[in-house]
Amino acid sequence: MVVVMASDATQADVESVVAKVEEAGGSAFVSRGVERTIVGLVGDVERFYALNLRALPGVSDVVRISVPFKLVSSEHHAQRSTVTVAGVPIGPDTFTFIAGPCAVESYEQTLESAQMAVAAGATLLRGGAFKPRTSPYAFQGLGEAGLEILQKVREETGLPIVTEVVDAADVELVARYADMLQVGTRNMQNFALLQAVGTTRLPVMLKRGMSSTIEEWLMAAEYIAQRGNLDIVLCERGIRTFETATRNTLDISAVPVVHALSHLPIIVDPSHSGGRRDLVMPLSRAAMAAGADGIIVDVHPHPESALCDGPQALVDSDLRDLATAVRTLPPLLGRAPAVRA
Repeated sequence: MVVVMASDATQADVESVVAKVEEAGGSAFVSRGVERTIVGLVGDVERFYALNLRALPGVSDVVRISVPFKLVSSEHHAQRSTVTVAGVPIGPDTFTFIAGPCAVESYEQTLESAQMAVAAGATLLRGGAFKPRTSPYAFQGLGEAGLEILQKVREETGLPIVTEVVDAADVELVARYADMLQVGTRNMQNFALLQAVGTTRLPVMLKRGMSSTIEEWLMAAEYIAQRGNLDIVLCERGIRTFETATRNTLDISAVPVVHALSHLPIIVDPSHSGGRRDLVMPLSRAAMAAGADGIIVDVHPHPESALCDGPQALVDSDLRDLATAVRTLPPLLGRAPAVRA
């Protein structure tokens, strides 16, 4: 069950709901988004009904949710949400283009990648300072030095930063530099990390686990929402199947399925799903046609020498073609390219 607070509800109104629920032996989790505040209830539902919570000041509605992912479900919030990252919207009315290097290797490489992204029309910069890799011998990222590089590049280009956090202990550190926190596929069910990013006020991008069902993915998002953060963007990045022709298999059907089940925005990662430069454009077109709210792609000025995922990184000529697609295809589906307010 969830309590939906009115848009003009005060902090005292929220605290009154929480106190009432706790007096009845339940637990209440307050989740605040840009547009609304939700109080999720855990405990005896019939006892909650007896409290007549709708009569309390500031309460807009009380909804019993049948699906296990209550706060991120479309059952209690039929209107799809827009998440704003440092003035850049990700939601149903726009198409958001995120680009940058998979890994921060140096200031020069990151700046050149960001300039390529800006020239192509991207409005958010992706870049990994912490890189969890399958092999312990692979490049693991520059850590805080990488975050400092991203900060300098943001000052140079104006692009807000989307970067990954891999450990609950690092959330406070990464949040000092980032405009949006990314939880990667290998950490989708790192519940301590999900709860930690849920306590921040930064938007969170949650990538789908490589072997996770859509319900498991939405339940992971619920962990973030339950801790108070409703500004979540889901990212379909391909799942593991028997097919070996591509790095992963892009589950394009996840886009409309998520739209039916959840109010959260969903974007697509054509770089990590295909794993090949020549597949990024067709997979990006597929994402646009399926109704994705954006894409996130890898770019690199010299992919042949990249320390991470060079074969899938776009270069200038690829980016020009993708930029044209981003400018022309989403408007045919009623979306405008996202710009920073």
